[in-house]
Amino acid sequence: MSKAGVTAVGVSDVSSRPSLGRRVAAHFKRWWWVHVIIFIAVVLVIALPVVYVGYPNIAQDDINESTLKITAMAITEPATDAFTLKQTQVIGTDSIFHPTIFAFDAAVSLLGSAAFATVRVPEIKANDGTKMDIDQRLDLASVDAFKDFSKAVMLEKEVKLNVYGVPNLKQGALPTIDVTYNKTVTMKGLNKLEGFKLSKMHLAKGPNGSNLKGEVFIPNPSVMTITMGNVTLDLTVDGKPIGQSFLNELVLKPGDNTLDMSANTDLMAVTKLLPKYKNNIIPVDITGNSTTYNGQDLPYFAAALAANKLQVDLDVGEILKGSD
Repeated sequence: MSKAGVTAVGVSDVSSRPSLGRRVAAHFKRWWWVHVIIFIAVVLVIALPVVYVGYPNIAQDDINESTLKITAMAITEPATDAFTLKQTQVIGTDSIFHPTIFAFDAAVSLLGSAAFATVRVPEIKANDGTKMDIDQRLDLASVDAFKDFSKAVMLEKEVKLNVYGVPNLKQGALPTIDVTYNKTVTMKGLNKLEGFKLSKMHLAKGPNGSNLKGEVFIPNPSVMTITMGNVTLDLTVDGKPIGQSFLNELVLKPGDNTLDMSANTDLMAVTKLLPKYKNNIIPVDITGNSTTYNGQDLPYFAAALAANKLQVDLDVGEILKGSD
């Protein structure tokens, strides 16, 4: 009888305790605000580093790994300390993110040199293959720095152009952040005008007191169109001046350029040189003297031309045979 009584009491105690689910529900009902605080804290601990550390780092890495290619560049309306730049460039990226990069000012320089101008880069959506078109008047921050760039373009097979700025960037609903845009672009240069030739030279009276006319062939392997204005070149043989040649309203375009040229030469001095050379062919050195556009000197182009000594074989016999 006592054993049955003990058993009955035990069963009654167990059946009177609330279930686990009810106890959990009661706990959350009483302490819900503690769990809300804990949840918010956990979200912040996870989200804040992602937004304020991970997101900027990912954005900067994507900018660093992107590429920039200049597909066309035109330097027009040059002045002593300014020119108009028209340029098309293409962004390359394999990122899964496509943020908006807002318009920003970029310092442009020959790699390793001081900036020669500041370019306003337009706002873009950073997708692979996105094109940026620039058309603006640039004031030269440093004429000497642009001389260095012009010389490099004239003399080198490849030129490295650096673009530097700090634009604002925004991805979707995430906050706007700053990133550093420091990109070096490799472009083809003029490679010393390799392939430069004179042809069809003949006696003819013209402007500037010229007494020769002919054609000049100038290859341009770059993507640059360069308005150089009125170009004057010095002609020498064995270091002795024999005259000057003139290329008026010179615009050097990508590809092959065949242009009219005139020259004012000391024909008497030239004929005296003939006994020294075979077959009436005289090697003539050509170097830049000056360039002007709308009456303004262009010292940067003049320096580039002066840095590049060209040599052509002048067939004096053929010249003396023909005339206008």
